[in-house]
Amino acid sequence: MTFEKVVHDADIGSAVRDVVDAAAAEAGRWADRIVGTGPLPGTEEWEAEQSTTVPAERTLAWHLLSLRIQLAAGLDGLETVVVLRMQGATWAAIGRATGMSRQSAHERWSARTAAILDPMQTGTMPSIVADDDAL
Repeated sequence: MTFEKVVHDADIGSAVRDVVDAAAAEAGRWADRIVGTGPLPGTEEWEAEQSTTVPAERTLAWHLLSLRIQLAAGLDGLETVVVLRMQGATWAAIGRATGMSRQSAHERWSARTAAILDPMQTGTMPSIVADDDAL
């Protein structure tokens, strides 16, 4: 068997998934460095934030930044988009974070996101998902 045949015939599915997972994890580490992780649970600072919107805003910003990094690195970011939609992020917010229009973000991810969030194709999304699919 020649090396060319080995290269051509190799099943690389697992390798690709591992590389994508590693890249997404690295994007998350960079989001931690840039946005921050917030105060440690149980600390005075953490307690002070609990009655505010700061933790949710930080989490949303973290996921938006992680998605931006993933796209810049050549990843698709679908899993992060699903999480963002479950956090109530609009297509406009996702578009702004990724340097595209609301419509472009919707066109790129909405069908695949809907297939994950509404696998039975009932046309009903979880209530937390922003109701902004109509263009």
